[in-house]
Amino acid sequence: MAETEKTEVAEKEVVSKNFIEQIIDKDLAEGVYDTVHTRFPPEPNGYLHIGHAKSILLNYGLAQKYHGKFNMRFDDTNPTKEKTEFVESIKKDVEWLGADWEDRLFFASDYFEQMYEGAVKLIKKGKAYVSDLSADEIREYRGTLTEPGKEDPGSRRSIEENLELFENMKNGLYEDGAKVLRARIDMASPNMNMRDPVIYRVAHMSHHNTGDKWCIYPMYDYAHPVEDAIEGVTHSICTLEFEDHRPLYDWVVRELEYPHPPKQIEFAKLYLKNVVTGKRYIKKLVEEGIVDGWDDPRLVSIAALRRRGFTPESIKMFVELCGVSKANSIAEYPMLEYCIREDLKLKSPRIMAALDPIKLVIDNYPEGQVEMLEVPNNLENPELGSRQVPFSGELYIDREDFMEEPPRKYFRLFPGNEVRLMHAYFVKCVGFEKDQDGNVTVVHVTYDPASKGGNSPDGRKVKGTIHWVSAAHAVKAEVRLYENIIDEEKGVYNEEDGSLNLNPDSLKVLKVSYLEPAMKDVKPEERFQFVRQGYFCVDSKDSRPDALVFNRIVSLKSSFVLPKKEG
Repeated sequence: MAETEKTEVAEKEVVSKNFIEQIIDKDLAEGVYDTVHTRFPPEPNGYLHIGHAKSILLNYGLAQKYHGKFNMRFDDTNPTKEKTEFVESIKKDVEWLGADWEDRLFFASDYFEQMYEGAVKLIKKGKAYVSDLSADEIREYRGTLTEPGKEDPGSRRSIEENLELFENMKNGLYEDGAKVLRARIDMASPNMNMRDPVIYRVAHMSHHNTGDKWCIYPMYDYAHPVEDAIEGVTHSICTLEFEDHRPLYDWVVRELEYPHPPKQIEFAKLYLKNVVTGKRYIKKLVEEGIVDGWDDPRLVSIAALRRRGFTPESIKMFVELCGVSKANSIAEYPMLEYCIREDLKLKSPRIMAALDPIKLVIDNYPEGQVEMLEVPNNLENPELGSRQVPFSGELYIDREDFMEEPPRKYFRLFPGNEVRLMHAYFVKCVGFEKDQDGNVTVVHVTYDPASKGGNSPDGRKVKGTIHWVSAAHAVKAEVRLYENIIDEEKGVYNEEDGSLNLNPDSLKVLKVSYLEPAMKDVKPEERFQFVRQGYFCVDSKDSRPDALVFNRIVSLKSSFVLPKKEG
C-alpha cells in the first residue's frame, strides 16, 4: 500500500472513533498511562435499566479494545438503600450482557479502612474539618449561585481537635446527623460542589457487606475517586451529570497524593422516550401491584428486558446505534424493537400458533387420519433445518382468520372463499357454527387432496394463506401480549400531579392458546417467531412444563427505519 493510502486509512480510523477513544489514544501516546483500566460502578439500591447497559458495554468494550482490565465494583456507601437482592440482580444483568469481570469483583466497602485513613490524612493536612451544622444549616451556609458561602464555625477548629472528633464519630459517640466531616476547599467557589463538601456522615446502620463494623460512611463524591485510585483505574467514565463534580474528583486524588491518578471523562446518558426508569416510580408500581416485580416485561430494567425476551446482542446493537457523545439525545423505543427483530429473524424457529383459537373442521378429510408434514424451521435460514408437523381433520386457527361478513380486500376465510393452509392444502369454507352468544366456535371447510404442499395442480390461485395447529396434538399455553406501560400520547408524567400516565391496555392475557406439539419441551427464555404474530419468549418466572407461558417480545411490524450512513 502506498504511503498516501496508509495515511488516508489512518485518518478514517481516527474519524470513526468516539471522543473517549480519542482521549485514550492521546493519553497512551503521551505516556500518561501505559494501559487502559475501566470499571462499572453501580450503587446496589435498585435494578439496572437500559441506560446502565450503555455504561456497562462502553466500559467493558473499551477494556477489551485496548487489551486492558475491567472491574465490576459496587459503590455500596449508603446502607440505607442497599440490599443483597440488588447486588445479585446487578451481577446477573452484567454477566448476561457479556461483560466478563473474571476475578475482578470489588465493593467500595472493601476500602472503608483506606477511606477512613485518607480522611485522617486530609485532616492532618488541614484539608478537612468536623462540622456541627445540620443538613439544613449546611445548605444555608453554602450560599447560592450568585452569592458565596459562609465560613462553617467548625472550620476554625485545630487539627488535633478535628482528629479527636472524627475518631469519636467513628467510635459511635454521636447520633445520626450530629456531626459531619467536610473537605476544606473554597466556600466562594463558583462550583457549588467545591464549597466544603461533606465527605463523611454519621449513620448507625447495618451494612449488607460490613455489618455493624462502621457507623460512619463516606459520601459518594469522596469515595468514588478513592476507589478508582486504589484499583488502578485509568479512565473513570461516567455520565454528564458528574461533569460539575470532576473538580472535586481531581481534588480528592490530588490531595491524597495517589501516584497515578485516574481521569474522569463524562458522556451523555442513554435516554429512551416514553419509558419509566426512575427507581422511585418503579418501586411504587411494584408496591401497588401494577407490575409483578422489577422484572415485569413492560419495564425497561435489564432484568425485565431479559424476561420479555430481548437478547444481549440486540441490546448491544441498540447501544451501538445510539453512539457515544457529549450531547444528550433521546432514542425512540421502536429503534430498540428494530434491534431485537434484526437479531432474531435468522436465528428463531418459526412456529404456528393459534393465539385466539377457533376450531376448523375439514368435513371431507378421512376420519382419524394424521399426516406428518415436513416444515422448514426458518425459510430465511435453511441451516435451522426442518421439523415434522402433524396435520389432521380438526385444526385450530386464529379467530381473526375467519369473518362471517368480511370487508373488501379480506382474503382469509369466509363463506364460499378458498384459502391455503400453510404448508398443507387448499380449503374452502362451507359453513360455520356459533354459540348462544353469537360467537363463532367452529368453521367447516372442505379440502382439495390434490393441493398438498399448498399448490393446486390445475393452476388455480388463492390470495389468502392462514396458519393452523392440529387440535389433537396442540400444546396449550398462556400468551401475554405486552404494550408500553406508558400512554405514549400523554407522555410519561402527568403535568398536574407528577404521577405516571399509565396505559390501561399494556397487558392482554390470552389464557388459552394452542401451539404446535414441538413446543411441549421448551425451556425458559427460548425464543420463537409465531407466524404472522410476532416474536415470543418462554417466560422465565411463571412458565412451567405443565403450564407454559409465553411473552410477546415484539410484533412483526416495525415503524423504525435505520438511517442511511453518509458517504
